Amino acid sequence: MPEPVDDVDRRLLAAVQADARLSQAALGARVGLSAAAVNRRLRRLGDDGYITKTTAVLAPELLGSPLTVIAQVEVESEQADPLDQVQAAFVACPQVQQCYNVTGDCDFILVFLVRDMHQYLELSRQLFYADPNVKRFKTLVALDRTKVTLDVPFD
Repeated sequence: MPEPVDDVDRRLLAAVQADARLSQAALGARVGLSAAAVNRRLRRLGDDGYITKTTAVLAPELLGSPLTVIAQVEVESEQADPLDQVQAAFVACPQVQQCYNVTGDCDFILVFLVRDMHQYLELSRQLFYADPNVKRFKTLVALDRTKVTLDVPFD
């Protein structure tokens, strides 16, 4: 069971989430701790699972993947093995940026970053048409990436 976070942890997490490049001394100045104390807290927050990954946010349009496509996927069988297999294929696809197993009219929501519609068509053939457990899918093409974030809100 992870140790609960306190107010200092929350401020530290918010600062790291806003800019993970800040030095531990700069983080410490923001939250009123020494660099060593920041180091210990960040290690604990990572070990406890509060920080799952530290990464850079890249500009897909500058790196050859300007098109965002959202797919709603409905499966034929929701039994564990077929569902796990289709989900594993989605997770293994590098163009699938996000994969959600959801309730409602479909079973999965996928967010793709692709070069163009031709690449998405090829991926849909591999991931959807070729999989007998995919019953149907619906494609939504994003006209604009108005807001893209994985930031966790802090009250």
